[in-house]
Amino acid sequence: MQQTILIVEDEAEIARFIQQLLEKEGFACLQSRDGNDAMRLFQAHHPCLVILDWMLPGIDGLEVCTRIRKLAGEYDPYILMLTAKGEEFDRVIGLSTGDDDYLVKPFSPMELVARVRALLRRSLRQDVQSQVYRTPNFSVDLDRHVATRQVNGTTEELELTTIEFDLLATFLSHPGRAWSRTHLVEKLWGDDFFGEERVVDTHVARLRKKIEPDPSHPQYIKTVIGTGYKFEDEGS
Repeated sequence: MQQTILIVEDEAEIARFIQQLLEKEGFACLQSRDGNDAMRLFQAHHPCLVILDWMLPGIDGLEVCTRIRKLAGEYDPYILMLTAKGEEFDRVIGLSTGDDDYLVKPFSPMELVARVRALLRRSLRQDVQSQVYRTPNFSVDLDRHVATRQVNGTTEELELTTIEFDLLATFLSHPGRAWSRTHLVEKLWGDDFFGEERVVDTHVARLRKKIEPDPSHPQYIKTVIGTGYKFEDEGS
């Protein structure tokens, strides 16, 4: 089945270039020039990936990203942010808003294609799995793409982004294992990751906010000094 990518870019020449590049790779593409139209196209077509410019007329890329992530349901796309802003602070803002990766303009065509394929390969790998990981308080069903936790004796479904879901699934697959940032990057983004390993810290912080009773004193996702992180659940 052909995968659909939504390109949200207000510069027509750049948008056409990206579309031509990705269509040669076999993807179907939609284009949008502003944030409001991007939301309309997203809700109408449910693309598997959104390439999103930071600076847009109307609502900007960060707001578009936030609104997409707030839309509940099964259509949770990967988001690749394009930006001319290269400072670390700006990248952290984007990642904390909910994008999965970022690419700074001007970018290499080969790098753009590699990042798109790296993100989409993760979803393809997930589609062929049918497995459930469980600990006393958490469950991740890879086939149904559902994550739950136990709260006061009741089962509560977690609202996670794709990266957060895959991160929790990775942790639950080997409770107690210490994961380095390098290993987590390989699990979440694959071999074609071009960013900084510290992006893992941002996504761990976001996941902690959704599963920890007190994110400032993590009970489940523990920091392993000098290594990375490990997941611990009582009895697991």
